[in-house]
Amino acid sequence: MRVFRCVCDDVTFAELKMLAEAKKIRTVQNLQQDRPFGRSCGLCLPYVRRMLEDGSTEFDGLIPITE
Repeated sequence: MRVFRCVCDDVTFAELKMLAEAKKIRTVQNLQQDRPFGRSCGLCLPYVRRMLEDGSTEFDGLIPITE
């Protein structure tokens, strides 16, 4: 299963990465202030955390929500 976006807010991790890089954002909370995501189910939050850490925008497996 390929994971590449926040389904609830219909935004890709690539879009979020571009925004984070442009504004030098390093945390999920600060990124959410500029673009809503992860506020319904929250399943995308570990992916966005990983994206901010290593730049990945597509994932081939599930990341536990507690990560």
